Amino acid sequence: MPDFGKYTKELKKLIEEANHILLICHINPDGDAAGAMLALGRWIKARGKTPEMISPNALQKFLLWMKDVDKIIDFHHNAETGTRIIKEADLIIMVDFNSSQRMGKAEQLVLASKAKKVMIDHHPDPDNLADLVISDVSRSSTSELVYFLVNGMEGSDYNDIEFLTAVYVGIVTDTGNFEHGYYTGDTMRTVGHLLDRGVDKERVFNHIFSNFSADRMRLKGFALHSRMVVHPELHTAYIWLTKADLEEFKHVKGDTEGFANMLLSIYGVVLSVLFVERTGFVKMSLRSKGSFNANDLSRKCFNGGGHRNAAGGEMKGTIKEVVQHFENVLPSFREKLEKAATEMVR
Repeated sequence: MPDFGKYTKELKKLIEEANHILLICHINPDGDAAGAMLALGRWIKARGKTPEMISPNALQKFLLWMKDVDKIIDFHHNAETGTRIIKEADLIIMVDFNSSQRMGKAEQLVLASKAKKVMIDHHPDPDNLADLVISDVSRSSTSELVYFLVNGMEGSDYNDIEFLTAVYVGIVTDTGNFEHGYYTGDTMRTVGHLLDRGVDKERVFNHIFSNFSADRMRLKGFALHSRMVVHPELHTAYIWLTKADLEEFKHVKGDTEGFANMLLSIYGVVLSVLFVERTGFVKMSLRSKGSFNANDLSRKCFNGGGHRNAAGGEMKGTIKEVVQHFENVLPSFREKLEKAATEMVR
């Protein structure tokens, strides 16, 4: 856990001295990336500055209701504006990622910038990307980390309702509404404070978890009925979806959100994987229970990474080739899978 007194002092000084502040999140931003960026941006704005915000590509539909989300520049579709903002910045704050590759096409511009750089993140093993790295894997989300940093810089609880709502969005999305991920008593005490100060949990829930199309529900049913594979002896289950499957069910960005977690409800399963075919490669989302390290498997086999119980990756090839690769390497993790499964039933 970082020394918050030291880091809040350094971060506050950098923000106060900067004239052109840029906040940037990772490609394919989730609720935590958007929540952390919007929350920090809200506080900086209250300090009399006007921070710019960039996302490497478009935010998913379920996040578009959030305050100030319309001020986030989609770099993929507004590269000229995004390039100008990056070049003008004298302070760049990177939120919710620990590798420069996560910035997509904005990566080289940010790396080449002479601006002071800050990284705020909760993923393990951060790259040396910034002058100030604030990394705390004990937090449920980067949004929770931003909450503590802002309160430290403010010198008291910062109770702006839009700030608190953005933090709450980050926490509930990275924990699947507290169904998975890493969270502690501190997290729940923070959530209690957010709710006590007026965050509307039903409004947030409806926007994030009750915002899907009928086609998405049919895709979910199809995935469970026709694309689910279970290996009871290896305590593993996975779903594989082809490009044709996605097209048949009119897939839009965000429709497979949560699919990787579903299979962990099967008795004895401690590893769940979602394979989604793209053009020339396959994306994987891995979720696990207990001691089994999904991050370790993703790093070793799929050029990925993440947290112990939630990771992602990708691999070139057809979905048939990638799934077969997974089938080939999975038995080498048998001992760890069995250990995790045994611990879960004690």
